[in-house]
Amino acid sequence: YSCLFIFLPKIKTNQMKNITVIGAGTMGNGIAHTFAQKNFNVSLVDISADSLERAITTISKNLDRMVKKEKITEAEKVNTLAKITTYTDITVGVKGADLVVEAATENIDLKLKIFKQLDEICDANTLLATNTSSISITKIAAVTARPTQVIGMHFMNPVPVMKLVEVIRGYATSNEVTQRVMEMSRTLGKSPVEVNDYPGFVANRILMPMINESIETLFQGVAGVEEIDTVMMLGMAHPMGPLHLADFIGLDVCLSILEVMQDGFGNPKYAPNPLLVNMVMAGKLGIKSGEGFYDYSEGPRNKKVAAQFSK
Repeated sequence: YSCLFIFLPKIKTNQMKNITVIGAGTMGNGIAHTFAQKNFNVSLVDISADSLERAITTISKNLDRMVKKEKITEAEKVNTLAKITTYTDITVGVKGADLVVEAATENIDLKLKIFKQLDEICDANTLLATNTSSISITKIAAVTARPTQVIGMHFMNPVPVMKLVEVIRGYATSNEVTQRVMEMSRTLGKSPVEVNDYPGFVANRILMPMINESIETLFQGVAGVEEIDTVMMLGMAHPMGPLHLADFIGLDVCLSILEVMQDGFGNPKYAPNPLLVNMVMAGKLGIKSGEGFYDYSEGPRNKKVAAQFSK
């Protein structure tokens, strides 16, 4: 698509210093933390002032842990926090941004609304990225007048720790933009992997069916929660069992990704297990709600099997 991007203003990665992150939740604050720690100027935007306050508190606590482990100095912590400015007004928050990374809730209608707005208020040369874990980059780009400048940057949770970034090309994403984002990801200390735009991309196309099958195994009474997780940890060298991981990701997020893949491929093998559907409807979303397959009422480090699954 060279004819589509020859008019794109030339911006070298090392000149891209102003980053806006949309959404101050778990992923958003982790992305903001990561960029700020690498000396980028970060505008963190959320409609909720309380969410922004919690995000800064979370980032500060995470930085404190890094200082305690001697991974960074106290001065580096102070500098990182100083690089982040919070906004509840998106128009002000994106002013002068070289790159906007959307990390809002995994909801297609919300993302389309945000990208349509970003296209209208951002500078013409601003790159627009989404942290979506499964939604079509091409569909998101289609609501903008700059599809060559729209790309996926799927960070892994927790963002400051995990090295992988899936860099997802939409149908019209230019080669130049892709290479810029790949290079920027490396600047962040990440290991970017370029993938094409199909439901679930690579990570979740493989991970979510495994989690869904683990839930199916529990649903059929083959084994209990701890037993399933233990088999996968000790037998397959997974650092965390699939049911615990599902709680960590959020059962609502797992359900949403499976539904996107089921709709996108039209294949029943991606259909979410009824137990997962019922748990989400009941508000049992994992760590974020205090209960999923495990009970986290005494804190994430002191989990125990949720009462409905205990023997």
